[in-house]
Amino acid sequence: MALPTRRLGTTDLQITTVGFGSWATGGGGWAAGWGAQDDADSLAAMQHALASGVNWIDTAPVYGLGHAEEVVGRLLRGLPPADRPFVFTKCGLIWNPDDRMEPARRISRPETIRQECEASLRRLGVEAIDLYQIHWPDADGVVEDAWAEMLRLAEEGKIRHAALSNFDKPLLERCERVGHVASLQPPFSMIKRGAAAAEIPWCEAHGTGVIVYSPMQAGILTDRFSVERVAAMDPEDWRRGNANFQSPRLERNIALRDALKPIAARPRRPSSRSPWRGRWRGRA
Repeated sequence: MALPTRRLGTTDLQITTVGFGSWATGGGGWAAGWGAQDDADSLAAMQHALASGVNWIDTAPVYGLGHAEEVVGRLLRGLPPADRPFVFTKCGLIWNPDDRMEPARRISRPETIRQECEASLRRLGVEAIDLYQIHWPDADGVVEDAWAEMLRLAEEGKIRHAALSNFDKPLLERCERVGHVASLQPPFSMIKRGAAAAEIPWCEAHGTGVIVYSPMQAGILTDRFSVERVAAMDPEDWRRGNANFQSPRLERNIALRDALKPIAARPRRPSSRSPWRGRWRGRA
């Protein structure tokens, strides 16, 4: 099945306008997990996405503390090279191996970035990562040093493109002065729209691609979501402690979802007037 593709910023990556996000694939037993997951179900979901035309998977080592990348690696090993999707992963969140429920620390030092990259390459079983992103900025590190190391990994062929996630405009500008930022991954949905004010326009002006995460606000904007579903969530599901999934926001968010249904049902036509046309990327 063919899905529409767009070029990611100024890279050579022609990616489908929807990708597969593997946060939940990490399973339970860690601070930001979605609760227990069946690996067979995760693999089946990824296989279904690929069969539906999706051509990229976004993951991260912190998802399940390495587990999501291992599951993605299992998927890749079962596919002929020509059928493999692009694989995007991240660095910059370091966990405590002695306490899986301790929140990961934001550390982006040149030496840790390189160590994380090597570990991700092993778990994924690939020779190069198509898009490598610093997951969150390190408040105690020097962003220019971290970004220079990302660019060195690209020069060495360990990654194809260096990118950022959850970085604000001032940090984007500092990185861009060192070397081009291939893409940015900010949160963006009908509920959370902050990136539209500064970061997405900055990306448009600098030829930086955008792949937004949680466009369905971690599921709350999907058709089958309900108050009852929140009550039935796994006790370890991170959403239980998030304000968007608690009263009164939960009911307001669901009401917004319902108000959008008539708009979503209208026939849609691509607009040539959109300022972000050709660089906007969403993921499931």
